[in-house]
Amino acid sequence: MALKLWASSTANALKISCGGAKTPPFLPFSISRCFSSVLDGLKYSSSHEWVKHEGSVATVGITDHAQGHLGEVVFVELPEAGSSISKGGSFGAVESVKATSDVNSPVSGEVVEVNTKLTEVPGLINSSPYDDGWMIKVRPGSPSELDSLMGPKEYTKFCEDEDAHH
Repeated sequence: MALKLWASSTANALKISCGGAKTPPFLPFSISRCFSSVLDGLKYSSSHEWVKHEGSVATVGITDHAQGHLGEVVFVELPEAGSSISKGGSFGAVESVKATSDVNSPVSGEVVEVNTKLTEVPGLINSSPYDDGWMIKVRPGSPSELDSLMGPKEYTKFCEDEDAHH
């Protein structure tokens, strides 16, 4: 993990870019800083959460970019099913070997399911942030809130700009 963060920082400092036109067309994602993935079909918040809206449910987790900066996740605090959450408000926390960080909701609504696997294996956030490492499923109160979130290209640029300033 430390090597990944070092390599990413070095690539940014040297203005080395991966992906773009050279990304193989069979990959289901675009590569944003050589080592961090940003998936098509998801929406992203400026606090590094992702959301996938399918039907009446939105699945929420933290991005590959975020987990890469956090380091090894050792504990996850999540709300209970049935809880109400507000867009931009904290719904839980992720504790890593480096720090504890709040996780903010990209959408308001009711929590309909919680990923209980994260209680036993919090590292799923590191190894599979977009699949096995999802955090909560929400029934959005106002699906139009998703319109204000970033798409993959916007989020990739956002991360590159943010990393350039750190």
